[in-house]
Amino acid sequence: MCVNTEWGAFGDDGALEDYITEFDRDVDAASNNPGKQTLEKMVSGMYLGELVRLVVLKMAKLRLLFHGHVSDALRTKGTITTEHVAAMEEDKTGLMNTRNLLVDLGLSPSPDDCVAVQHVGTVVSSRSSNLVAAGLAAILTRIKRNRNLRTLRITVGVDGSVYKRHPQFPRRLHEVVRRLLPEGDVRFALSDGGSSTGAALVAAVAQRLAARSLQVDETLSPFRLSQEQLQVMKTRMRMGLEAGLKSKGPSAVKMLPSFVYRTPDGTEHGKYLSLDLGARNFRAMLVNFKQGLQPNYLPLYHKMYPVPPEVTQGRGEELFDLIAQCVSDFLDYTGMKNARLPACFILSFPCEQTAIDTGSLVSWTKGFHATGCEGRDVVSMLREAIERRSVRSGTNVCYMEELKNIEKNEDTTGRMERGEWAPEEEDEDDGRERERAEVPKMCVNTEWGGLGDDGSLDDIITPYDIEVDRNSLHPETQSGRMALLQVRSVLQQLGLDCSCDDSIIVREVCGAVSRRAAQLCGAGMAAVVDKIRENRGLDHLNITIGVDGTLYKLHPQVCFPGVTVRSQSQTRPLAL
Repeated sequence: MCVNTEWGAFGDDGALEDYITEFDRDVDAASNNPGKQTLEKMVSGMYLGELVRLVVLKMAKLRLLFHGHVSDALRTKGTITTEHVAAMEEDKTGLMNTRNLLVDLGLSPSPDDCVAVQHVGTVVSSRSSNLVAAGLAAILTRIKRNRNLRTLRITVGVDGSVYKRHPQFPRRLHEVVRRLLPEGDVRFALSDGGSSTGAALVAAVAQRLAARSLQVDETLSPFRLSQEQLQVMKTRMRMGLEAGLKSKGPSAVKMLPSFVYRTPDGTEHGKYLSLDLGARNFRAMLVNFKQGLQPNYLPLYHKMYPVPPEVTQGRGEELFDLIAQCVSDFLDYTGMKNARLPACFILSFPCEQTAIDTGSLVSWTKGFHATGCEGRDVVSMLREAIERRSVRSGTNVCYMEELKNIEKNEDTTGRMERGEWAPEEEDEDDGRERERAEVPKMCVNTEWGGLGDDGSLDDIITPYDIEVDRNSLHPETQSGRMALLQVRSVLQQLGLDCSCDDSIIVREVCGAVSRRAAQLCGAGMAAVVDKIRENRGLDHLNITIGVDGTLYKLHPQVCFPGVTVRSQSQTRPLAL
């Protein structure tokens, strides 16, 4: 952005106290704004002539000039102007112009008087050019550092009566700037049109930016969701949750049972191995739970392994072999290779579980497309890969749902609730199931990323969403890491190159896309929280939500986490 320095006020805070002369103080005291615009009064063409008059007047009073004679004209403010000072320094006629000025002031100058007065004019105007050069060098140094350049090549546009009319001022200014900035290549260009041309250019730029701003607003308008749209999103998410719990018919929100019947109560203890396959990395963690401590867990070791694209797009066996290799490396790293540790496997993709330790991959998302995995038990695939290694071993929401509402889990939960367990068919596993039947809840994996696959979000889907979906590995299904691709799609349509204006627009595009993502998450979360509240038969719900994910962690607080919470409070006015 173009910044107007208003550097004429430099020194008002006393920063130029060491450079101010008695003549500067006299000029300031006689001005309309004493104590203001200190630098301006030292360098501006409005004051140079007056400074010369005051110096010449004092020298005359000290009998250094004109044999001590002081005329009334010399005592009068404004009788010597900047034009006079410029004329004094003309190469061929400078002394003659100086004598003519003094005669016009009612003085009888000698040749020595003319030389002395000319020298006064030179000193005053040289100080002006030097101070301007020093200030300009400071600005150019800042530009150089901002651009992280070793050598700055730049052209400075200059306007002003002193620069245009004083015969020596430009040369002195150029020389001092180059001396103060030896590592720069600085050139100067006279602005013939002056301030009027500059103002016209500013107006033209403003008009262009206004047109560009209108285009950006029109482009981003589909990403700006109203309160009504967020309420509709919340309602549709709630309908998706309810449909997913039914046993018959397909549902975009899958609501997969996890067979986790209890939440932690603080009595857990011991060391556990956590294995987490995400969109781009595989993470291994050794956790130590200490009973009664808050927080009641302490990560002992943690290591992240990147998953190359060729593996995510290759064969399933190769993917799980890589995971097994990472597990082996991590156990070596922790010194736990020969220990027996309970382990959990977190697969950040839709899996349909039939037991706590059995789950079939429903479909890949988030750019994964490894073959031979969908429909297979991922736990078995991991075990097989670990045996081959000879190792001894996006977005989603989970919540605790009432078992009676999980109709799709009728085969298991229905039998437990009806008490249809005959002694002769009860084995060890059945005994565990009967114990679970006493707890009327199960953690449900919503897989809410699929909301909209059935067309329920078509009215808020933008052309950029459609393009991103069409170019994804899983068209017309949920997918992760889409926000960046949506941003790229919008920028391509705007035809942006790399300029300062474009940087501002890129920031606005990123803000619009990420804000919509946060609002949609907030509206969806509000639907889940509402369902929990109704399940518990409460009018008012206080709840804490545990959140993970790169976007939530790394996005600036005001943009993603903050907007998510605000969206929840707007769509569900309950305590959160």
